[in-house]
Amino acid sequence: MNGRSTLNRLLLTVSGLVLLGGGLLILAAGLDLYRRLHLAPPADLPLVTPHDVLLSRADRTRWSDQGWWWPAVIAGLALTVVLALLWLLAQLRRHRPGSVDLGGTPPPDNVELRAGALSHAITTETRALTDVAHAHVHISGRPAHPRLRVDLTLTEHGTPGSVLRALCLGPVAHARDCTGVTRLPARARLDVGSHKARRVR
Repeated sequence: MNGRSTLNRLLLTVSGLVLLGGGLLILAAGLDLYRRLHLAPPADLPLVTPHDVLLSRADRTRWSDQGWWWPAVIAGLALTVVLALLWLLAQLRRHRPGSVDLGGTPPPDNVELRAGALSHAITTETRALTDVAHAHVHISGRPAHPRLRVDLTLTEHGTPGSVLRALCLGPVAHARDCTGVTRLPARARLDVGSHKARRVR
């Protein structure tokens, strides 16, 4: 799991817990559960009975005559909108680099290796490995520091250990040599293809 996914899940979890807790408190007050179940409501909770309101008129108008009130509210809302837009743009930004920087000393000028071409080449070589029924390679990370994610489906006779060794010594090593990248981390996810059960006599 990358940092962006972790942050997204954390924000969604916190937001969900806050909304769920607030909704349960409002529902308990609206259904008058505290009185019916003889429960003590949380301290300083404004909503306890169905007739209570979240903000009284005094609370709503307490700061309205202060000169700093409306600029502070507008600034807070504007900041919230800006942060929401930044988060949205971060989600729309593609996770896959458009190209991969070629290594070497010195690095070649005016030479660009498309990430899609490299991914296709590694996928083709990986599918040709023994005991591999299907393979797909996805390139992520930055152009100067690409990462490989390899999804493999093994045949019914394939063993994970031998396939992983062949993957590391074959397609991954060849990609590292061809691009000149000194460090090319790869993560493989293995699955076993479905096959018909054999009848034993």
